Amino acid sequence: MRPISPYHQPGFYDDALAKGRHRDIVGGRWDETGRIEMQILREAGLEPRHHLLDIGAGALRLGCRAVPYLNPGHYWATDKSAALMRKGHATELADPSRLAADHLIEDEDFAFPGLPKSITHAISFAVFTHLPMPCLARALPRIHAAFPALEALLFTVFLAPEGTNGAFRQPDGVVTHADRAPYHFGMATILALCRAARFGATENTISLPRGQILFTAHRL
Repeated sequence: MRPISPYHQPGFYDDALAKGRHRDIVGGRWDETGRIEMQILREAGLEPRHHLLDIGAGALRLGCRAVPYLNPGHYWATDKSAALMRKGHATELADPSRLAADHLIEDEDFAFPGLPKSITHAISFAVFTHLPMPCLARALPRIHAAFPALEALLFTVFLAPEGTNGAFRQPDGVVTHADRAPYHFGMATILALCRAARFGATENTISLPRGQILFTAHRL
């Protein structure tokens, strides 16, 4: 049976980390994408006093920028691989002492264990591009329930015309699929999933790497 994404292949993280590829496996374009993530968060109102959750944080591509910007203790990260986050903590932070190791939470199923209710902003960048629709449908209501102080949730997906069951070529050339990674969704599907989770969502027109589309969601 085919894994739902390359990240679910047995031994994927162990092999990549052994080869020093912690930046590559989170999509490359490390500096460009990290800058964009910080830009969209600040445009969404993120200030140093806020509490940020980086969902699917990987090797802390965003974290290495957000940790110095936020007040100490205000950055939290989750990822399928604790080892990948630890690698980022050890090699990508200018001052690792500003981020406590217990703020890096291994979480494969969007359960958000041990995270504070004080989270005001959450971002999931290039995560649901590699996961099928049921994962997004499961994650959204859990985010709503877990973080009552949430002011903004930002997440990216690939879009295709509603009902596209086969492959779809995105404007920048990436080919996405309904049934395997990278996945695409219809706009109406995204909005319906958000409404079902008691979020209002809007599409952002910012140009993102590989043609991803950014949605900003607010609690209803």
